[in-house]
Amino acid sequence: MSPLASLLSGLTVVDLTRNLPGPFSTRMLADLGATIIKVEPPEGDPTRPLGAMFKALNHGKTCRQIDFRKQDDLARLRDWLATADVMVDSFRPGVLQALGLDYPTLHALNPRLVMVSITGYGQQGEWAQKAGHDLNFMAMSGVLDQVRSTDGSLTISNVQWGDLAGGSAMATIAVLAGVLEVQREGRGRHLDVSMTHGLFAHLVVPQSTATLLAPILGHRPQAGEDLLNGGLPCYNVYRTADGRHLAVGALEHKFWREACEVFGRPDWVDRHWQRGVMPGSSDCEALKQEVAALVASQTLSWWVAHFAHADACVTPVLTMEEARAHPLFAGRTTVQAWTVVP
Repeated sequence: MSPLASLLSGLTVVDLTRNLPGPFSTRMLADLGATIIKVEPPEGDPTRPLGAMFKALNHGKTCRQIDFRKQDDLARLRDWLATADVMVDSFRPGVLQALGLDYPTLHALNPRLVMVSITGYGQQGEWAQKAGHDLNFMAMSGVLDQVRSTDGSLTISNVQWGDLAGGSAMATIAVLAGVLEVQREGRGRHLDVSMTHGLFAHLVVPQSTATLLAPILGHRPQAGEDLLNGGLPCYNVYRTADGRHLAVGALEHKFWREACEVFGRPDWVDRHWQRGVMPGSSDCEALKQEVAALVASQTLSWWVAHFAHADACVTPVLTMEEARAHPLFAGRTTVQAWTVVP
């Protein structure tokens, strides 16, 4: 048994969620040792036909079937909830009440039950009943506007940040916070996780840097103009001679100094934002071109070899397959982000 399995051992979670956000959250809880009872409708979770996705999100869970239109089945579900520690759902607001699974009802049945609802836009307000998916939550939160290519055009990430960062991660935090309060206070809570609001909370850097850079640029930073979206030579992605890419993340001056040593360009050391070379300046733009030209003169493998022992925050941009095969990920499961330190 994995040493992680003892961390949440004894915690029982009834999972009514489907698709990606909720199942990924409860999958993380399962990795930490929680017992997950996955409740599916007669037609099954929508990811079942996708095979590998369903397995990645739900292996290790106990799957049970409930017809939410039948009172006998709902009664069985309430029996499970009477002894559970947590219930996670992803219904639209109002559905739990219609099913007789609202907080007052379940709290009377099990005062220690923690309920976590994952919604698109929150429990209240004119948007509460609107349907949506990751792309919509990204769009409405302002996050999608930050995901642009250097020419300013929008791009669609193949990592579902609304579902996973705004939904799964926030829901997992809510579950653990709710369980902690039960241990301390002896009563459960109903916590709502709005994926759109969760995403908005992640706009820490662009909201902060916009205040810093707007007076310098004369406008709010756009694509390729902000500190962390391509405005800096020391924090950028550069194309190599073989069409691959090198990620230069030497944000601090000490790392940039190390990178310049490997680049063989000591004259670049003080051309850094911490030495006053800010995004939008002529020197900043010129240096980006100079770095791009140098990186483009060699293949990715050449740069990887030369940066192998440098403490410079410079890495290759790996494909998903390359990442999976990299020694960095040896011994890790599909979604496991943790290990126990000996």
